[in-house]
Amino acid sequence: MSTSAPSQRDLTAVSRRLARWARAALAFVLLATLGVAAAAEPAKLRVGVLKFGTVSWELDVIRHHGLDRKHGVALEVIPLANKDATAIALQGGAVDMIVTDWLWVSRQRESGADYTFVAYSEAAGALMVRPDSGIRGLADLAGKRLGVAGSPLDKSWLMLRTHSLRTTGRDLKEMARPAFAAPPLLNEKFLQGELDAVLNFWNYAARLKAQGMVPLLEVQDILPALGVPGRLPLIGYVFSEGFAAKHPGAVTGFIAASRDAQAIMRDSDAEWTRLRPLTGARDDATLAALRDGFRRGIPAGSASEHQAAIAAAFKVLAEAGGAELVGSSATLAPGTVWQGAR
Repeated sequence: MSTSAPSQRDLTAVSRRLARWARAALAFVLLATLGVAAAAEPAKLRVGVLKFGTVSWELDVIRHHGLDRKHGVALEVIPLANKDATAIALQGGAVDMIVTDWLWVSRQRESGADYTFVAYSEAAGALMVRPDSGIRGLADLAGKRLGVAGSPLDKSWLMLRTHSLRTTGRDLKEMARPAFAAPPLLNEKFLQGELDAVLNFWNYAARLKAQGMVPLLEVQDILPALGVPGRLPLIGYVFSEGFAAKHPGAVTGFIAASRDAQAIMRDSDAEWTRLRPLTGARDDATLAALRDGFRRGIPAGSASEHQAAIAAAFKVLAEAGGAELVGSSATLAPGTVWQGAR
């Protein structure tokens, strides 16, 4: 039996159906591809930091090793001039995260803000003296010229004063002759012999150690006598809880990248050789002192342990510094320490 050839009309209809199927298949492939691309798009995170601060070392490690991308984050580092500028940038929405202390966070929460804190460093300052100074204890500082980094409300200074009161019965503020100045200037004046002792931040104390100076007291070492359990985080990454709720991957991914970076900095001396230009270390001894100081400050505790230490330290500071330092509350504001971290 013979069949007639398809008509032109039939061929046209078939061609149109095939074209529709091809367009549908292409659209499906494009949508699937776009969906995968969207799912793989890293979460953006803007971190505002002091241009020459020690935090920049860790952020450099994160970016150098691609740890942000490994954890699904596109990190943007925004250098800022000073601590006040970082706070303004966070409050104004110019950055998503900064590094600051828990005192600032607690005061902000008392005022209705929702900022929260994840420990970055337990590195604390030290009271440094010359090895031949004859100063062997706090009582030997009577009448001595004592340089103090920051202001009369500096956390380390207030805790040292409290320790002095409890161990010698005398307030170091009244016993010695304190002078407050910026950390680099204090080191310079101390090395020139214009100061008998200096209470400085950890990285400046490390530079003094590299030049043969010795610690009379390490701030972390006096904390147990003040009723502070464990080790105390001094500064941390700070962000709003609202931002974390909207961008959970950005926050948790960055914290994971930070932990990975700190592990590299803890275990690899070669990494510190690479970082040397960024640290400003002029010799091997200074680089080693900065490296060792940073490593001692890497947080090891859980968020709940950090909470306990910070709450106890807050009470000490509230007694010593009053409302001018801690604000209207004598206790740490709830939520200051973010419990989403380990």
